[in-house]
Amino acid sequence: MAFKIETPRGCIIETKGGTAKLVWNDGFGEKMSGKFDKAQEIIDSECLRFMNPLTPMRTGAMIKSATLGTVIGSGEIVYAAPYARRQYYNNQGGSPAHPQAKGMWFETMKAAHKADILRAAGKEVK
Repeated sequence: MAFKIETPRGCIIETKGGTAKLVWNDGFGEKMSGKFDKAQEIIDSECLRFMNPLTPMRTGAMIKSATLGTVIGSGEIVYAAPYARRQYYNNQGGSPAHPQAKGMWFETMKAAHKADILRAAGKEVK
């Protein structure tokens, strides 16, 4: 007995011999790829936004270097300031402008805002 399961994304067709065939709807891949690209842009933007108050700041140059060094949607956040690596791994305390700042601010941000970021990105993929 053959049967067919249809969804908006495609269908599964099972034949007498017990084999199944998955058929994607035309345009589904392109549509989802665009949604995933937009979700990545949201993730990158939200990470930058949530990291700003956790990033050590004296003049604001390091925060601006992240904005300039990051290509939104690439999935990679780049702090272009030459001293950013040292601050990320060695900073032990806050700064006058950002008292809650300390080293490893991405990890701190991720622990506090992971669910918020995933929720925002998930809304785009639906």
